[in-house]
Amino acid sequence: MRNSFLFTSESVSEGHPDKVSDQISDSIVDLFLSKDPEARVACETLTTTQLVVLAGEIRCKGVYEDGAWAPGALEEIEATVRKTVKDIGYEQDGFHWETLRLENHLHGQSAHIAQGVDEGENKDEGAGDQGIMFGYAADETPDLMPATLDYSHKILQRLAADRKSGRAPFLEPDAKSQVTLRYANERPVEATAIVVSTQHAPGYFFHGGEGDEAKYEELRAYVKGVIADVLPAELLTANTVYHINPTGRFEIGGPDGDAGLTGRKIIVDTYGGASPHGGGAFSGKDPTKVDRSAAYITRYLAKNIVAAGLARRCTIQLSYAIGVAEPLSVYVDLHGTAAEGVTEAALEQLLPQLVRLTPKGIRTHLGLNKPIYKQTAAYGHFGRQASGDAFPWERTDLVDKLKAAFDR
Repeated sequence: MRNSFLFTSESVSEGHPDKVSDQISDSIVDLFLSKDPEARVACETLTTTQLVVLAGEIRCKGVYEDGAWAPGALEEIEATVRKTVKDIGYEQDGFHWETLRLENHLHGQSAHIAQGVDEGENKDEGAGDQGIMFGYAADETPDLMPATLDYSHKILQRLAADRKSGRAPFLEPDAKSQVTLRYANERPVEATAIVVSTQHAPGYFFHGGEGDEAKYEELRAYVKGVIADVLPAELLTANTVYHINPTGRFEIGGPDGDAGLTGRKIIVDTYGGASPHGGGAFSGKDPTKVDRSAAYITRYLAKNIVAAGLARRCTIQLSYAIGVAEPLSVYVDLHGTAAEGVTEAALEQLLPQLVRLTPKGIRTHLGLNKPIYKQTAAYGHFGRQASGDAFPWERTDLVDKLKAAFDR
């Protein structure tokens, strides 16, 4: 590891068009899981000006069976989509929860996929697809997340909270942030650059005439105040450079400004680039899909390893084949930070003994067959325990067993 380097992560708000799509897809997952804990859902969402398009495959008792929708099901799906958009805060001419048009192209799950995945008399439930999944933890923050990503998320969460509470009525839902930190001896020591671009009410800051610069400084002062509240004071120095709405006016945003798609912000969803990513998106997928559930269990295992003091950083990889229950490989990398007597090889043998790493075993251990996913679809799927979000994969209930295994 280099003694000194710069590292950057970004985040996007719940009103970013891709995140709007993610939240709609996960609200559909939650809807079906609330009806049937064994529901199969793969929902993709496209958002653009005054339009939401749903596509994908489902299977859900009492909602969609034998190729037909139950009475009222389509109306409930539409109500769920509109409520999700309303909760985000879109009431603009170009994207409004009441007046947007919805196209629903969801249909039944392929029988060929189902036969390979479903549990049978002589067969354990198999993975819903092949793939590789990664989990990561680092001791940079109380949530054991990369600091650059943690602060990027928290800046935008604060903007959203201020917008919804009325403290910052000039804000609109779309926003992006980016934090660059300088590291020395693997620890963040200074914020060198912070970028925040936030959508704002039309005409509030820029009128094209006298007074624009003063109003723009009002926006800058507000955002810099948020940053000062979020980042530790020792990281903000005289050398910190701020880029706040660097292009100026940002009035047209969200799906009206740019089309959104489910699954296009997977680095934001995971570890901000500090760890590898398997490539599979999470949102819109029920927990039988290992893209989602195995990514959650790898985070859970990596976090417990770091929380147990066995290493300061940990990356875990699992791999699966479609229709096969057990993972094909378990890989652990402690990045040269292992405590004395702790080895990657020993952990690779131990972890499958602590948790059964089949799709069903993961879902059972973490209790994933519940409608808990909409809340994951903005501000990251990992961390956030310290701020009150109780995702089951953020528990640290393996710490004692891990310590005992290494006589610690």
